[in-house]
Amino acid sequence: MSPVYPFDDAATARAVIDDAGMVVEWNEGARLLLGWPAAEVVGRPAFELLADPGELQLPEKARWDGTLTLRHRNGSTVSVWLLAHRRQPEDGPDHWLLVTPLTGDGPHAPDDPLYRAELVQSPCAVAIYDERLRLRRMNAAMAEVLGLPEERVRGLRVPEMSGRLQSEDIEQHLHRVLATGRGHDVRTYVPIGGDGRMYAWLARMAPITDAKGRVRGVCVAAHDFTDQYLARERLQLVNEASIRIGSTLDVTRTAQELADVFVPALADFVSVDLLDPPDGGEPFTGRLTAPVRLRRAAHRSVNPGTPEAVAKPGQTDVYPAPSPQADSLVAGHTIVASTETRDIAEWLAWDPVRKDRIKEYGVHSTMSVPIQARGQTLGVAVLTRFRRPDPFTPDDVLLAEEVTARAAVCIDNARRYSRERETALALQRSLLPRSLPRTAAVEAASRYLPAARAGVGGDWFDVIPLSGMRVAMVVGDVVGHGIQASATMGRLRTAVRTLADIDLAPDELLTHLDDLVVRLSTEAGGEGRPGEVGATCLYAVYDPVSRRCTLARAGHPAPVMLLPGGAPQEVDMPPGPPLGLGGLPFESAELELAEGTVLSLYTDGLIESRERDVDAGHALLCDALAAPSASLEETCDRVLHGLLPQGGALDDVALLLARTRGLPASQVATWDIPADPALVAPIRKQVVAQLDRWWLSEATFTAELVVSELVTNAIRYGSQPIRLRLIHDETTLICEVSDTSHTAPHLRRAKTWDEGGRGLLLVAQLTQRWGSRHTTDGKTIWSEISLVDEE
Repeated sequence: MSPVYPFDDAATARAVIDDAGMVVEWNEGARLLLGWPAAEVVGRPAFELLADPGELQLPEKARWDGTLTLRHRNGSTVSVWLLAHRRQPEDGPDHWLLVTPLTGDGPHAPDDPLYRAELVQSPCAVAIYDERLRLRRMNAAMAEVLGLPEERVRGLRVPEMSGRLQSEDIEQHLHRVLATGRGHDVRTYVPIGGDGRMYAWLARMAPITDAKGRVRGVCVAAHDFTDQYLARERLQLVNEASIRIGSTLDVTRTAQELADVFVPALADFVSVDLLDPPDGGEPFTGRLTAPVRLRRAAHRSVNPGTPEAVAKPGQTDVYPAPSPQADSLVAGHTIVASTETRDIAEWLAWDPVRKDRIKEYGVHSTMSVPIQARGQTLGVAVLTRFRRPDPFTPDDVLLAEEVTARAAVCIDNARRYSRERETALALQRSLLPRSLPRTAAVEAASRYLPAARAGVGGDWFDVIPLSGMRVAMVVGDVVGHGIQASATMGRLRTAVRTLADIDLAPDELLTHLDDLVVRLSTEAGGEGRPGEVGATCLYAVYDPVSRRCTLARAGHPAPVMLLPGGAPQEVDMPPGPPLGLGGLPFESAELELAEGTVLSLYTDGLIESRERDVDAGHALLCDALAAPSASLEETCDRVLHGLLPQGGALDDVALLLARTRGLPASQVATWDIPADPALVAPIRKQVVAQLDRWWLSEATFTAELVVSELVTNAIRYGSQPIRLRLIHDETTLICEVSDTSHTAPHLRRAKTWDEGGRGLLLVAQLTQRWGSRHTTDGKTIWSEISLVDEE
């Protein structure tokens, strides 16, 4: 459907030709000029209207004007001056608009106000339009702006002279002045003239009236304020860059933000290529030499899908000396190249693929800006123009360098953060257990995830085998993030393992750990003020023989317990103060757990979120634990998937799941030992008989010697009552001797002629490990004998 034009459509001959050379529109003015009605012309080749078909050559530039000889319907020829505009509508294919005025100046009345208006020789461009909004007069400055002579375009409307879609908006403003009789100012940024370059104009429109005050036309005075407009646009772009670039500490995201800011404000296509630091170390600080290896970090185009790009994000390419990337990096400053100076052709000699791509899209100007920050070279941004007709100017160079410099600092910050994060993560992983030990007491599974943005923190977990088949489980959280938090975590984890080895009760262990955190805070402080080292911790000890679990916590979330066939519930236990306050007591809670009970120990990052409160997070955790699963590993994955947001947690997360096992009574044997050395031999025989019943005869020799030594020492140096206990599983036989004395034994080196002093040394040599632990009633000496042959 042909568009509807206001006013007198027949005053201008107008036709539209598509890129295939077919006539797609023909107005009444064209019929008056050549006699052909629209029905006989539309849909036919345009060259049939030419007296000489060879004259029709659609130019590549956006505007053309000249004289053609056309065929009239009556068989005659007509010489016509034509003005042709190439139009690119947003919702349709490109086409050509051809116009020529049918009415010129003609006679006019002596009192015509349109001719009484003086057009002085002023640098201000002035034009006068009549009541039909057709050009009546314009001065030399306006003719220079339009790039068209007055005598040729007199009688044309603004859209017909410009050929731009934006000109129809300007004509609407002219119509408003004509209708209201009031002046109107319009600011616009449109291409003017045949070169297609964009200019900022202030058009001051005023009505022209006759002697009776009637509006007879409109006077337009156009003022070029392109420089002021571009300066404001540059300031706005710099301000926008400061807001949009560096929103995250991700290098690739920051590079993409730089490309997004440049397109389309400054370029039609932008690529950002970064140098990979050698061996993941510091960026380059010295002078670079070609060839240069760069990795494509990001790119952006005005065309969807970025078809101009040769390299894909993440791809690494080597750029030789005759390339914009290498030349600007080697020179250390911005380099601008264009087709006018033939610099681009020299650059593209090394890469035929890029040469064809540039020729395909009509690239005419490039600008390569090194990305530098803090004396280090990080990469290069290459800006390209092909849709915008104007080349890069010195002001464009300054603007690109300003924005790139801001982006370079953000990229450098992101890289520094990434290096610190990777270092802290490597430290964290080296300090956390690579795998959990297999024990007879529990089946365990764990997960650790660093924070999505804050980075690696001080969360940790551990499973520590203890004597008597018992196991300790610990989860802790050091305040803060980064390498310092990871290092503090490592010190606390080591301290917990050391304190666990001497079999301290959970509340007593936390008391010693609290003292350590206080000392660490003092060491971290300065100028007499304490530091800010803080932590929380949960410590639990489970005994598979008694199936009892003793727990204590220091400001840490209570564990969630899932009994077999029951619903998840939080363990009711004293909260305890966080570590580092000093001088406050910790209390323990003791539970009897059925075999198959699942304990969930975690840090607060698992249940805390900006989208919900802690209670809601706790409910989600219970729901995830309650769902049936084939293994604890599957349960861990379900918990993390159900509680953590898509982009990752705000804080780092540690999760430890443990399913308890019970040791059958048939695998435990106990004897009360009288304080009579003569009864040691019968005890040995009972032990041998018990081992035969357990089908552990291969351990008889070692077990006899160990039992003999430990029982003899208890009778000689300990206090009544004395008890012997044997425990075994598939891999280990444990011998324990308990008495009420609190004196701990120790190894000593016996002299050559000493009759005693070799008992514990013999035990240490024959067993896998041995030790002692204090109890509320005294002490227990224990030893472990391996039932698995060592290869």
